[in-house]
Amino acid sequence: MKNYLLKRHEFGMVLIGLLFVMFQITHAQKTKPNIVIIYADDMGYGDLKCQNPNSKIPTPNLDKLASEGMRFTDAHSSSGICSPSRLALLTGMYHWRRQHKIVNSFGASMFKDSDVTIANVLKSKGYKTAAIGKWHLGWDWQIKSKPSGKIVQRGKKKTFYKPEDIDWSNPVKGGPLDRGFDYYFGDGTINFPPYAWIENENFIELPKEIMNPNGIAFKTKEGSWEFRPGPKVKGWNPYEVLPTLTKKSVAYIENQNETEPFFLYMALPSPHAPIIPNDEFIGKSEAGAYGDFMFQTDWVVGQILKALRSKGLDKNTIVVFSSDNGPEKYAFARAEKYNHFSMGDFRGLKRDVWEGGHHVPFIVKWPNQVAKGSVSNALVSQVDILSTVAEIANVHLEKQVAPDSKSFLSILKDKNIKEHRKVVVHNTFKDVWGLRDGKWLYINKKTGEHSKMPDSFKKMRGYSDFETDCLLFDMDKDPEQRVNLSNTYPEKIVKMQALLQKELDKGYLDN
Repeated sequence: MKNYLLKRHEFGMVLIGLLFVMFQITHAQKTKPNIVIIYADDMGYGDLKCQNPNSKIPTPNLDKLASEGMRFTDAHSSSGICSPSRLALLTGMYHWRRQHKIVNSFGASMFKDSDVTIANVLKSKGYKTAAIGKWHLGWDWQIKSKPSGKIVQRGKKKTFYKPEDIDWSNPVKGGPLDRGFDYYFGDGTINFPPYAWIENENFIELPKEIMNPNGIAFKTKEGSWEFRPGPKVKGWNPYEVLPTLTKKSVAYIENQNETEPFFLYMALPSPHAPIIPNDEFIGKSEAGAYGDFMFQTDWVVGQILKALRSKGLDKNTIVVFSSDNGPEKYAFARAEKYNHFSMGDFRGLKRDVWEGGHHVPFIVKWPNQVAKGSVSNALVSQVDILSTVAEIANVHLEKQVAPDSKSFLSILKDKNIKEHRKVVVHNTFKDVWGLRDGKWLYINKKTGEHSKMPDSFKKMRGYSDFETDCLLFDMDKDPEQRVNLSNTYPEKIVKMQALLQKELDKGYLDN
């Protein structure tokens, strides 16, 4: 009898121990923060009202997000164009270590099988992972023949893939599901074929018709259609893209629960051209159709935040908001017409190594961890997101993983920390390079321009051209890049050139 009672006692202790372990596991799962990255497309630093008091665009949801988290004033995308910045964000590696250019229509994947993404890191810790929206990082398309389509677009003869040039019979590999994501939904890229919805690795409907950019059945609200010719689904309506992606993202969040952490990478196609705000957003800004599209983009952010609150997930979710590069060239005319400066006070636009090409909005909200309404002036890059996420998830990264990434978790935890990293490389195309070293910015050419600035805009802003072989700016005193100090500090130029070369020598692949 005594032995029986002892065994019952031992069994009870074991059971209590198991229950305690199960509680710890469940508690750990609940305390793992969900992570949502909302990545805008071609949004300028000055498009946000909280960063530009003179903005002609209301951005109530982004302003609220900033008031509830930390806003970084010196944050940068890796590139001044799309695909490279997305690769850098997801891998923690400067884009130029792989390539400079965007992925063109039916282009191959930018990834190598050895690449580790944010999704891979979080999946290893039990996170559910999803990518919704714009991918634009390539797929492993099954091409049957050379492009057989011919068209004259903007006065130039072009060839393009017609539906019969592509093998549609198999799932499309090389996309998000091969990069650590459990789920994908999107149209790939709003202005590139194929114009069709892809869910995971399959088309919801095969694109059997041809999108002819010279004869689209819809009109843009501003600018021109940016479409490339190629296969489309019958009746494809670009005005349905952003609303559909919004609904899918909200639905994904509504299907989550408190016990399983998730990572959502929502890559918006807006406010990238074509500028196509839906009718209910027309007239919501004082900056024309682009301003209305920007207002709609802010509304989309609001829908995501609302969904998190409705599910009770907002208190344990990190929300990161940023943009892949600066605003498109339409921003020059917009500034002159509406007095709205999408680039803010910065010089240059998308594609430029000028500050306006890569100095982007960057906001992080993490309830009870990041001080509300905090502002950091620390220099950060989007390549730093991976290491930061890895540290939050308690993942040790091997040396070859995220080679350019540096965690800024300490800054998120302590708003009084002033410095994160000293050095950031700025680049879009292979010949023009910028290097930030503390307050100093070096550019290896006499201009950081690629998007030609109109003389009228140059006159309005009081810009002058430079004639020296290279440029040097004190960004503490001159963030607008008006005063070239290269002749004043020649010794600094030598140092910066050597530092840039050191960075390039770590693994620059010109391919």
